[in-house]
Amino acid sequence: QVQLVESGGGSVQAGGSLRLSCAASGYTGSMSRMGWFRQAPGKGREGVAGIDTGGGNPAYADSVKGRFTIFKDNANNTVYLQMNSLKPEDSAMYYCAARTLRGYGGSWSALSTYNIWGQGTQVTVSS
Repeated sequence: QVQLVESGGGSVQAGGSLRLSCAASGYTGSMSRMGWFRQAPGKGREGVAGIDTGGGNPAYADSVKGRFTIFKDNANNTVYLQMNSLKPEDSAMYYCAARTLRGYGGSWSALSTYNIWGQGTQVTVSS
């Protein structure tokens, strides 16, 4: 099995930056894709960014394009989300996800593409 542990969340003022980390452990060779999702109070979980575990095919939600960057360090099985120019509407619990199922799956932003989830890390952006 694969375990995911997120870190790096916190409180920041609008315009600031944070870098989230998601460390994968266990049978990481079974992972094919990873992604970041977020969920604000009273809202559904939405895709923020996704990437293949080889580091290719990064994809982003329109709301974060040009501000967020997803990248992976294969040496330590960690995927990062660099978040710049943060806005109050970016405030949410951020979750890391991974796919270990057979096949490539569907859209990077679909919850059903992933079968492993972390516990989340809170990001709060104040105006």
